Amino acid sequence: MKIGPFATAVLALAAALALGLATAPAIPVPLDEKALLDAPVGAEDLLEISVFQIPDLTRTVRVSRQGTISLPLLGEILVGGLTPMELEVKLRDELAKKYLENPQVSVFVKEHGSKKVSVLGAVGKPGVFEMLGSRTLLQVLSEAGGLTKEAGAQLYVIRPGPEGGDEKITVNVIDLMINRDPALNLAMQPGDIVSVPIDRPIYVYVDGAVKTPGRLEEESARPITLVQAIARAGGVTERANLKAVQILRKGGEGGQTVLTANLNRIRKGKDPDPVLQDGDVVVVAETFF
Repeated sequence: MKIGPFATAVLALAAALALGLATAPAIPVPLDEKALLDAPVGAEDLLEISVFQIPDLTRTVRVSRQGTISLPLLGEILVGGLTPMELEVKLRDELAKKYLENPQVSVFVKEHGSKKVSVLGAVGKPGVFEMLGSRTLLQVLSEAGGLTKEAGAQLYVIRPGPEGGDEKITVNVIDLMINRDPALNLAMQPGDIVSVPIDRPIYVYVDGAVKTPGRLEEESARPITLVQAIARAGGVTERANLKAVQILRKGGEGGQTVLTANLNRIRKGKDPDPVLQDGDVVVVAETFF
């Protein structure tokens, strides 16, 4: 597959990301290191719970999807939504009620399973990345190996909404990486999914009174117009009929639509330059007058 100008730009930025050079400024990051330590416990977090001088009660437990853990003596306990400090107080109070006198309990979040960001699609190393501190979109993309040449013109940040729905944020790759728009270098939040769609090639065919008829391969993120396609085919010959260029386009149920364009009017700016679609056939007829 050929590499167009957009893919070249993406590759250049991917290399910059890998070298740690893509340091576009970020909007204020709400989740700093202290906030992460004080963040509420969530599902899939791995907790290290210690009870001083009671080794049988000291253990590492994984928070269930329901936000609970199971401990000796106490059984199943709801911990989701509590900060580590609040959980220490809760466990101490529960143990003091029936079993121990003035127990000393510590809770450490060993793994922030609920505070992860997923990166999918056209990146070097797709996967799930733990947020052990604040992260911006560019930093997460760098950790995921940067964008590959198959990346499209846009990526999406899918963010869990406060009421259970998802918010989809569209980010223009060129504005983020080349133009360095700080508003697009989003502060990542736990549970975010960064989706980088893979760009697919489209094929356009140019036939008739052009100098090099044949198939053109383009990127769907960078659609080609009629004038551009004819230029890519070497331009028209002297016998070309510029007033009745046809675009043969596949229709529904196997049918075909024929569009007619006046190349002279398009070149003069009097008519719009139509954008071609995948599978279009451009036919430049010859004139005998």
